[in-house]
Amino acid sequence: ICAIAHVTAKTMPRGDAECRKGSAPNIRDPATRELSVVVPSYNEEDRLPLMMDEALDYLEKRQKRDPSFTYEVIVVNDGSKDQTAKVAKEYCKKYGSDKVRVISLDKNRGKGGAVRTGVFSSRGKKILMADADGATKFADIEKVEEGLKNLQPWPKEMAISCGSRAHLEKDSIAKRSYFRTLLMYGFHFLVWFLCVKEIRDTQCGFKLLTREAALQTFSNLHIERWAFDVELLYIAQRLKIPIAEVAVNWTEIEGSKLVPFWSWLQMGRDLLFIRLRYMTGAWKLEAKKCN
Repeated sequence: ICAIAHVTAKTMPRGDAECRKGSAPNIRDPATRELSVVVPSYNEEDRLPLMMDEALDYLEKRQKRDPSFTYEVIVVNDGSKDQTAKVAKEYCKKYGSDKVRVISLDKNRGKGGAVRTGVFSSRGKKILMADADGATKFADIEKVEEGLKNLQPWPKEMAISCGSRAHLEKDSIAKRSYFRTLLMYGFHFLVWFLCVKEIRDTQCGFKLLTREAALQTFSNLHIERWAFDVELLYIAQRLKIPIAEVAVNWTEIEGSKLVPFWSWLQMGRDLLFIRLRYMTGAWKLEAKKCN
């Protein structure tokens, strides 16, 4: 298994090439916004409007209260086959392309690949990952911001604050089948045993990173699908980036792209390969420099 993991590993993250300097915004450049919100979207024409309405309503009100607060929302259309891009572009027209941008990928790369693309094109001092389904109340950004603040002083300007649903685990178990509960516990054990021991909920899609932390972690990221959150936090731990875990409100929204058995089987394989590839040196962490 170690040999297979080593031989099949990509030597460098594909996303590193996307960091090259050009006319488009680039994470290596100095920040020009207070906050960037990256929204990975795959076939989300039905769920995206609710999330965008809630997020932009909050962000606009916050900007009115504090004119110095600037933001951008980056919707990454991950090769959708529906009208996701069209829906997102309506918000560009309404709020202006300086506040809402749409990046469309020709092919589906997975949630991790979509988030990384948006992160590399961000302009914010802080970068928030937010799911297109709006399962987490957007106003809870204040909770993860507080978590980030409590980590100060940030070593080398790096820190991460993760939204967490761990406090809701008992209620969610009551609504799940025994099989799904078994899969969940199995996945949590593998995450703890192989990769990340300090964070109870690695998969919540509501994470806030400082710009430097985003550059260092996403530039080293290899996994592009569901297990990318785990590799992201594994990299952060290896780089000794402080991580906070903050309870957030969360509601399950119909339309999830996650297929319980097969997606978790894929994630289990990825977790094993993450550990083995870093352990054998197939993947190495490299410090990235800003312009």
